[in-house]
Amino acid sequence: MKQEELARILSGAASQHLGETAVIEGLRPLSGGASSEMWSFVALCGDTRHELILRLSPPGGKKDGYRLDRLTEAQVLRAAEQGGVPVPSIRFILNDDDEIGPGYAMQCVPGETIARKILRDDEYARARDIMARQCGTILAGIHAVDTGLLPPLKKQTTEAAVKELYTFLDIFGEKHPVFEFTLRWLQDHLPNQGELRLVHGDFRNGNFIVGPDGIQAVLDWELAHLGDPMEDLGWICVNSWRFGNIDLPVGGFGTREDLFSGYEEAGGVPVDPEAVHFWEVYGTLKWGIACIMQGFTHLLGMKRSVELAAIGRRTSETEIDLLRLLKERE
Repeated sequence: MKQEELARILSGAASQHLGETAVIEGLRPLSGGASSEMWSFVALCGDTRHELILRLSPPGGKKDGYRLDRLTEAQVLRAAEQGGVPVPSIRFILNDDDEIGPGYAMQCVPGETIARKILRDDEYARARDIMARQCGTILAGIHAVDTGLLPPLKKQTTEAAVKELYTFLDIFGEKHPVFEFTLRWLQDHLPNQGELRLVHGDFRNGNFIVGPDGIQAVLDWELAHLGDPMEDLGWICVNSWRFGNIDLPVGGFGTREDLFSGYEEAGGVPVDPEAVHFWEVYGTLKWGIACIMQGFTHLLGMKRSVELAAIGRRTSETEIDLLRLLKERE
């Protein structure tokens, strides 16, 4: 859809949902990943400026049963906000009459999302000092969200999560002995299954909006599900999300001790470091398999992209990470 046409339709949708005539200004595309479109815009209603972000499913996009559709994602965001989690407020959800497909508009939150800048620029020096503990506090809030407020979500036991990785790896028929060994290790070291809680599913540096005083909002909830809360604590420690700061395991900016203490002090369940280690191994393998999938997305011509091809080459990095992680528990 051309930008002018999107602006015209968006004006009608915003006018309907905001309750007064809206003039659309400054509409521009943002990077939204492979599974969504993102647009920044201002809805001008009289003297009031609404600075908003539009999140849409891509044209022709198919539901894959793995990622949330836009309506469900918006409902999860609203439940999280109600539970005190810092997220962009949902301003309106698009319906079939809005002509531009499933999507929603959320409040624009000022800040930075590029991990390289957050980890290296002087402007975020104070934020880096407090973010690991802050991540613990936020995760405790996510895991405490009343599941009765949530839309129906995938329920994923730990055993089912490991079996799912077997399935994904088998799709491509590639031989990765390190991955095969890790799958067996995971199967042999399943932590005790506790109560299933809301899990973000992609809680990491790069999905935070960060200001000089720390995390302002948590983004990208499309992988949210009900599962083991330790999964989120392990995922943020995966080496790939440290962006080169490998000695700071929490997102490249902090320590596990700060993450765990922030989590427990905010009311989270007692942290089991062995379970978190399990989920860090799981997350590293999951990302390694995702690298294979993205590489094949390019190789099979589904989407020709230098970026996807480059990500495919990073599979070997996760193999090294897995060997290191497994050696720690010998």
